Amino acid sequence: MRRLWNRAPQGLLLLLALTIASLLSPGAGAAVPRNNKDKTKIPSVRWDEANPGCTFARGDDGKYRYGMWYEDVGITVAVDSQELEKVHRRHEPFFGVLVTVRYRGPGSLDLTVDNVSLEFVKHFQVVQTALDPDAFSQRVQNDADELDHQTARDVEKHPEKKTEKEAYMRAFLKDSAELQEFVGKNSLRPTRLGQGNAEVSGWVLFSTNSKWINGWKKQEEFILRLPINGTTYEFPFKLPPKPGEVLLRKRE
Repeated sequence: MRRLWNRAPQGLLLLLALTIASLLSPGAGAAVPRNNKDKTKIPSVRWDEANPGCTFARGDDGKYRYGMWYEDVGITVAVDSQELEKVHRRHEPFFGVLVTVRYRGPGSLDLTVDNVSLEFVKHFQVVQTALDPDAFSQRVQNDADELDHQTARDVEKHPEKKTEKEAYMRAFLKDSAELQEFVGKNSLRPTRLGQGNAEVSGWVLFSTNSKWINGWKKQEEFILRLPINGTTYEFPFKLPPKPGEVLLRKRE
């Protein structure tokens, strides 16, 4: 079987890889084609800086901001210019975006987060759905507990490495506690927007722990999709927006 695989044409290998990716990727079915003629599909609107109601800005805080107003809903998506570098430095690899939703309609709007998705365009178009904040926080805690137990076992077997092992464990536990606090306080949560509560803001996280997401390109492409009130809002963006661009952040 391995010989047959090695001899297979490259085009066939690529087709098989794309097929497997579409079947195994979490949330792959959430990608909605922008075809409003088909009534069985959720209508979608796409961000484009050239369109009315769409904006783009580079902030002094090192974030790129993409804004879009459509009917009574306004959305701003902020992405850290250094997000790709930060992913590899995290114990739990994830990609984060800051989302702000505003509502100016006369009634109310129920905002959910579980169907929000991020497509990694240059990585076989893998689509990851948003991480559940509570489940993600629990996973971080479980990893910290496991490291604590593993460190105790290692120190018992190799007491000469006690200082080294315990120093690493303390740093890991500190990072884990800070991440849990951040996720608990700053994640975008389901909420109802209305005249008395017209705006909500929070972080949405996506796992990058996938065999199809490996090794960032010099310029990555993404599509963020937010289903809100019967419409999917699509935000295609690149990091960096221009090849080789470096966004300097203002010192606090």
